[in-house]
Amino acid sequence: MTRALILALWSHWRRKPGQFFSVMAGLALATALWSAVQAINDQARRSYDAAAAVLAPPEQTHVVPTAGHRLTLADYATLRRAGWQVTPVQETRTRIGETFATVLGVDLFGYPLLPTGLTEGTDAPGPVDLIQAPGVAFAHPETAQRIGLVATGLRIHSSEALPTGIVLADLAISRTLVAQPDDLNRLLLLENQPVDRPPLASIAPHLRTELSQAQAVNGTERLTESFHLNLTAFGLLSFTVGLFIVQSTIALAFEQRRPLVRNLRSMGVPRSTLTRALMLEVVVLALCAGAVGLVLGYMIAGALLPGVSATLRGLYGADVAGSLTLRPIWILSGLAMSVAGALIAALGAILRLHHIPILQTAASSGWAQSARAAARWQAASGLILAAAGGMIALLFDGLLAGFAFVAGVLLGAALLLPFALNALLSLGQTFARTALSEWVWSDMRAQLSGLSVALMALLLAVATNVGVGTMVSSFRLTFTDWLDQRLAAEIYVTAQNDRQGAEVQNWLEENATAVLPIRSAQTTLFDQPARVFGIVDHETYRDNWPLLSAVPVVWDAVSEGRGILINEQMSRRQTLALGDTIDLTSDLSLPIVGIYSDYGNPHGQALIGLPTLLAHYPDVPNRQFGARLPRSDIPDTMAQLQDRFGLSETQVVDQAAIKALSLRVFENTFLITGALNPLTLGVASFAMFTALLTLWSMRLPFLAPVWAMGFTRAQLARMELLRSVCLAALTAILAVPLGLVLAWALLAIVNVEAFGWRLPMFLFPRDWVVLGLLSVGAAALAAALPAIRLARIPPATLVKVFAHER
Repeated sequence: MTRALILALWSHWRRKPGQFFSVMAGLALATALWSAVQAINDQARRSYDAAAAVLAPPEQTHVVPTAGHRLTLADYATLRRAGWQVTPVQETRTRIGETFATVLGVDLFGYPLLPTGLTEGTDAPGPVDLIQAPGVAFAHPETAQRIGLVATGLRIHSSEALPTGIVLADLAISRTLVAQPDDLNRLLLLENQPVDRPPLASIAPHLRTELSQAQAVNGTERLTESFHLNLTAFGLLSFTVGLFIVQSTIALAFEQRRPLVRNLRSMGVPRSTLTRALMLEVVVLALCAGAVGLVLGYMIAGALLPGVSATLRGLYGADVAGSLTLRPIWILSGLAMSVAGALIAALGAILRLHHIPILQTAASSGWAQSARAAARWQAASGLILAAAGGMIALLFDGLLAGFAFVAGVLLGAALLLPFALNALLSLGQTFARTALSEWVWSDMRAQLSGLSVALMALLLAVATNVGVGTMVSSFRLTFTDWLDQRLAAEIYVTAQNDRQGAEVQNWLEENATAVLPIRSAQTTLFDQPARVFGIVDHETYRDNWPLLSAVPVVWDAVSEGRGILINEQMSRRQTLALGDTIDLTSDLSLPIVGIYSDYGNPHGQALIGLPTLLAHYPDVPNRQFGARLPRSDIPDTMAQLQDRFGLSETQVVDQAAIKALSLRVFENTFLITGALNPLTLGVASFAMFTALLTLWSMRLPFLAPVWAMGFTRAQLARMELLRSVCLAALTAILAVPLGLVLAWALLAIVNVEAFGWRLPMFLFPRDWVVLGLLSVGAAALAAALPAIRLARIPPATLVKVFAHER
């Protein structure tokens, strides 16, 4: 009996290959987008862990400088002479060739965290090569390809043992690549320390020990967690849109199998056996489609990973390997999501068939009637979801609360869409003046239940495109204006060391209108890494600095050492306001006199007067300057700086070049968003296509009487096409306000929680029109094939409708 039952159920898919294709394609697409996101996230987290193992593993004791001081090679020598067993670590994010990388300088013969297999290979360098000029550095093959050979002739040895974005070399060699060659980040405290070693306070009072919590890498991981949560939400949305295809098709297929189920039950097949067979059928379909989706997902992830890497590098300076590693965990998660999604999509239909009475007839309106009966419950559920999302946003803080609000509003609006469309179509029907127009409006209302799921998918896709597009475009406008304010100087100069910096400053004071030293100290504020800048009192800052709020005499207070400016990130994360006091060092506490915007910076930042900075942070480098001068003098001044001081093109940069580089980084930051947006719209368009393709044969009982009254098949086909376009247009119109709510949530809630800054919201009606036209065009393409089939259907097929019970 089992074999006969399986064959009977399978016969439906043989007779309806279009429905079978729709189910498989929907599950495959949903699984592909979900698994692609999970593969990307998994690859990124593995890159973070690999970098942490080399840079700063947890539970490792380090020697670091206290606030306002530096750690130098001289300190390292002092501790070693005193008997302390330490090894130096110089970690610097710097530009090498045409890209940025983290240069890690260590004692290659004493650093205990070197990855295994580093010097394997036929061309591996020998011990002498590691320390002898020009020297050898190690890098992942992708990193080695990006940085190439530097001007010093340094040899790059490729090794898969290192994570991407890190260039490892002996300290004697790495010092040639960084601007402050004598500065160290930390000293790694080794095991088996001498018992009689002198206390640190007696030999180096400006140093202290701390237990590492992998701040350098895990701090980045915490920051990037918001990005990965955004990406997961995008993948889940795409998965949900894909499931709409499955739910619509499975519901229709199971409804069409009511006569089959009735006959099987009448022949003695137990209800429980039939239900288990239907669930097994769904699981098998999900596994097969999920396997196809995993292959597609692997390809999509491979295509998107370079964009993700560029995004993470641009936002956080975090490097992710550009090649995927196939891992069982995301394969299993993809198959599990495919099976779970298919069962959820089919659960309602299976339950309806489970409870169907044996003697119930196969009424042609059964599916539509059941859909209309559930419409009110669906609308009520939508209201509850939207209200719940709003309550969560009001009562709770945090990134998860923001995403809960977005999810509640989006899903609630999707569930309310059929109710809203039905109301609009009813309004249109009241204005109908002819029998034909009244029938068209009424027919659209009658068929709304069959297309509602596909229209929900279209609503979510268009709203997401509107919301994310508004966020990105608002960010672009704000970021461009902010760059004009922050980059007010005409040229920016970076000297090689402090001695040359003093010479450059003296020369600029004679040849430029004004010189703005850019001096800063790395410190820790509120247990978070932060940087304190010292600025001179000049009209450049008074006229251009982007202040969000400030006291009336803000610049006088800063220049006189009576106040501090902080960036918006620090203000929001620590709930700081004007008048609050910040303890910079043990003997320096300043009130907050202003808060400024600092887009693109994930860390806290503060500004004080330059004399105040030098008084409390005496070791800050003096190598960077901004110079004000007439624009006509820029080329000649830059050329003289390069010739006189031997500075490279990357050390003397004009304002326009920095802006162009910043905007390129900005565009790379949103590559992944630009790639996922059309994917979701494409999946929604495919949902429209599958829904129309599976429903068109069920339309014959409704269209045959109209044809019999004198309308041609071509006229009916045009009306079918017009019906789809009209519904898509109405959905796109309703999606615009939903997308604006999404944009507001991203800018005012999610963006603030994830990055620490809030952006103003701008409106872009032209983009809405383009999206609306794309939605209408997608609906027209989706309806084209059913319309063509209707225009070419033999008249005999339409006649047979009148002799059929359906």
